[in-house]
Amino acid sequence: MHYREAIVWQKAMLAAREVYRLVPRLPREETYGMRSQITRAAVSIPANIAEGWTGESDREKMQFLAIAQGSLAETETLLTLCEQIGWFPEQRLLERHRRCFLRDQFAG
Repeated sequence: MHYREAIVWQKAMLAAREVYRLVPRLPREETYGMRSQITRAAVSIPANIAEGWTGESDREKMQFLAIAQGSLAETETLLTLCEQIGWFPEQRLLERHRRCFLRDQFAG
């Protein structure tokens, strides 16, 4: 199976797109701070899943999936911080968490 067919990659792509839709709401002065950090973390999730999927050894695959999982935790943490600071409305963020994030996919 190609990585593009994997549900975990598809959900990671959705999560990255959702982050890109959210970041314009951040203050302009956060362009090189939170905006940059959160988009890099979100993009890292599907990128590392894809790279791991095409790895030659199981060890290499697991290494990239572990990096993707770390990027997922980083993205969730940054979104939560943005919510706590008041940059994102709480309800909207919670809806996005439910729709986008793929913790269950990593656990399976």
